[in-house]
Amino acid sequence: MELRVLSLYPEQMNIYADRGNIIFLRRRCEWREVGFSHRGAGPGEGFDPAEHDLLYIGGGQDRDQKAVAADMVATKREAIAAAADDGAVLLAVCGGYQLLGHSYQMGAEKLPGLGIADLETVREPGPRLIGNVAIEADLGGGPRLIAGFENHGGRTYLGSRATPLGKVVSGHGNNDRDEFEGIKRDNVIGTYLHGPLLPKNAWLADHLIALALERRYGTKPELAPLPDDLETAAHESARRAASSA
Repeated sequence: MELRVLSLYPEQMNIYADRGNIIFLRRRCEWREVGFSHRGAGPGEGFDPAEHDLLYIGGGQDRDQKAVAADMVATKREAIAAAADDGAVLLAVCGGYQLLGHSYQMGAEKLPGLGIADLETVREPGPRLIGNVAIEADLGGGPRLIAGFENHGGRTYLGSRATPLGKVVSGHGNNDRDEFEGIKRDNVIGTYLHGPLLPKNAWLADHLIALALERRYGTKPELAPLPDDLETAAHESARRAASSA
């Protein structure tokens, strides 16, 4: 078996150590002797939606997000939508999450979105939403906690056809009002949680790996358990930080 991963705009959308998510996926595959291939697609580059089973979009500074938004819609929107509709896993973090929606209103400027998730993001008056965060999410098998760090000026509002990733336990979430965080749609997950996200939530990394391999090979594999003492400690530390915020 081989996990085939594509990072979108890896040079532009990579703040808050979010590259660590890709490293963590690679390591968990290598430890299980699962093959791992990874490539990036930057400005102006298209891709074959059937070639990769896990797509990743990280977070970026406002200037980087502005630089990639129109390019993503023009050169990658159709392929991203086709991959998502065909069961590929898509993990989008912070700025990448915002670009899943219809648009991002930044004052007088409106950034175009991919339109593959029913959400809108608006830069409203008020402080940035910053701090440690924990949410309760059910991706099958019952509710579990996801912990991370958020830092966003935009407020995201889900539409009537959208399902939140989880409910905020501690922190701000999408907009600091409705107690929702992130979005999930089929195998698409959008979230504000940085830090990076996956090393603090090893179970979520394994969930995404299994979904991606299922898309490629037709059956969901039973991933061998790993000695996750360090990963568990990182998760517990993130949870405590969110609880004390």
